[in-house]
Formats: sequence, C-alpha cells, structure tokens
Amino acid sequence: MKTFSAKAHEVERKWYVIDATDKVLGQVAVEAAILLRGKHKPIFTAHVDTGDYVIITNAEKVVLTGNKETEKIYTHYTGYVGNQKVETPKKVRARRPELLLERAVRGMIPHNKLGDAIYKKLKVVVGSEHGHDAQQPESYEIG
Repeated sequence: MKTFSAKAHEVERKWYVIDATDKVLGQVAVEAAILLRGKHKPIFTAHVDTGDYVIITNAEKVVLTGNKETEKIYTHYTGYVGNQKVETPKKVRARRPELLLERAVRGMIPHNKLGDAIYKKLKVVVGSEHGHDAQQPESYEIG
C-alpha cells in the first residue's frame, strides 16, 4: 500500500459563499480556514494547496462575544521609533470592517509561501453583493 499525495494541478477547486450576518467572528474564520486549506477533502495533503475559494459576505455584521469589541486590541508596529499603533475592533470596524475577518483567517493558515497562496483565495466583502456569480459559488452554512 502506498501513501497518496495530491498534485497541485490535479486539485478541483470549488467556490463557497459564507454569510457572516450575526455569526461569531472566530467560528466564521475557522470554517473559512478549513475550506481554504482543503482539510475537508479526503485528498488533503499538508504541503500542497488543496483548498477551495471562499467568499465571505456581510463582513460588517460579524459579532464578537463578550467585551472583545472594546477591550481586544490589535497592535501594529510601523518600523519607526515610537510608532506602535493600537486599535480596538470597534475602530477597525468603523474604518475597514472586512479587515477583522481577514486578520482572523490569516492567523489560522500557515505563515509561509503555501499560506500566502492559500490566503489569496479568500475574498471578504462588505454587503451581500460579491461579484463572483460567474464562478457559481455554493452557499456554505456554519453549524
């Protein structure tokens, strides 16, 4: 018996749409990361991008539990002396709401070249119109 290893050119990719309306940020991010990585497929191979494309709609309506909306902080260092930027999810949501989901999913996929390729298949949009109707995406429900 030989171990199966998927080849990148043999992988069939599908498109999924996840509606984030009134869903918890972490739960949406986990499901999106699983679909992007391809862990839901029987042909999953760790060193090959076997995942599908994911479109997350209504990013502005995602929910954070507890007091995370005002107490959680995102830090960013610009590289200049004394320029450490700190933001709460409330400020991020007002400025660019899709960034909350993008950051959450990015943290759940590998941080290497493979992760960069996987991350490019994520599309996060504000509102319910995504503009990828030609790809015939399937609706994906979070349980």
